[in-house]
Amino acid sequence: MSTSGYPTRRDFLLGSTAVAAAASLATILPAKAQAREGGVGPNDKISLGVIGIGPRCKYVLAPMLQFADVQCVAIADVQASRRDAGKKMVDEAYGNADCKLYGDFRELLDRKDIDAVLIATGDRWHSPASILAAKAGKDVYSEKPCGITIAACQDLSATMHAEKRVFQAGTQRRSVPNFQKAVELVHKGTLGKLKRMYASAYKPVLENCWLPGETTPKVDVVDWNLWLGPAAWRPFNQEYANGKWRGQWDFDSGARLLDWGAHTVDLCQWANQADGTMPIEYEPHTDKIVCRYANGVELIIDFLPDPFKIREPHYITRLGTCPVRFEGEAGSVETGDSGEIVVTPESLIPEKDDPEKRVKGLDVKAHARNFFDCMRTRTATVCNPDVMRRSHIACHAAALSWILQRNLKIDPVKEEFIGDDDANRLRSRPSRDWQA
Repeated sequence: MSTSGYPTRRDFLLGSTAVAAAASLATILPAKAQAREGGVGPNDKISLGVIGIGPRCKYVLAPMLQFADVQCVAIADVQASRRDAGKKMVDEAYGNADCKLYGDFRELLDRKDIDAVLIATGDRWHSPASILAAKAGKDVYSEKPCGITIAACQDLSATMHAEKRVFQAGTQRRSVPNFQKAVELVHKGTLGKLKRMYASAYKPVLENCWLPGETTPKVDVVDWNLWLGPAAWRPFNQEYANGKWRGQWDFDSGARLLDWGAHTVDLCQWANQADGTMPIEYEPHTDKIVCRYANGVELIIDFLPDPFKIREPHYITRLGTCPVRFEGEAGSVETGDSGEIVVTPESLIPEKDDPEKRVKGLDVKAHARNFFDCMRTRTATVCNPDVMRRSHIACHAAALSWILQRNLKIDPVKEEFIGDDDANRLRSRPSRDWQA
């Protein structure tokens, strides 16, 4: 059983995370060695399985179906309607009827021919499903938030290292050109010394009420026990299965702060060259959380009452979803999902932005391509377990400061809060024995 209490099927999980530092994904292996390590050769087609296929999964899976060297062979979902819709999508893309369906994702993981899995369940399942997949010898692309607690992120990261699996967190904006350009301006020193960063996020919510109980469907229609998984039991209601679990403490990550924060805080971590650490102080306010790094850089997690009406003065309103802003002593840069980059003063960049060259929207394809390429070379992905771990823990620490409504300090090495027992207890949650 893992440190966060996740149950296992075949004693999958490690009893200790001490082996995390012993394994590395940074070694390039020849094809024969890859086979021994559970990898794929340079000319082999990657066999992909899908765990959880709702709207977000379809968005991510669509570009994966375009890769000639990847074949989606199986889908697992607890809801029959989603399984069927997913099979239709995959079979139509390939022009056959070969995609197999499973109600229990553990049956998919039992297949030795599957090399990798795309995990796009609800938050509660991301970490435990990823851990089970790694222990079954699969490489993992997991949607964010990858862990519902700090302990879940730690367990996930440690297991990926111990099992020598390739892992990609679905924080794909590191693979999007306009965000890459904004970070590059910081790293090159164009803005001068970095002073402050802004990361947009939903205003946190903490909901604990239950929807009215309804008749539980047959297991082959909706497997409610498996849908709940490690989360606390509550009566079935179809609205949960349709997506109304968001904001619920039992099902969501960090009072929903990680919904956008997993992306935007991750970009700020990258800009501050802080992938090996995290902010050490967290100060909650009505409309933001102020975080501070040991190097003096300030990170403002800015709450958006309406995520599509981004307020001044921190953001340009036309920049779209998930905007970030980086401020240096000489100027600032901000960008969002519109693809536009705004630099102030304009004299910092003499060349004008060409609207025809902007890459608008999310470039999931490049992020997925990075994952599959790293599977072949056994190298670390752009959003590898260490990157995920620290940016996610920073988000969780910020969320806990908001939940507890007090300042928190964290040891970025031990990943423990300093002098706050309540916060440390909230680093993990009890796990329901869903296999009983």
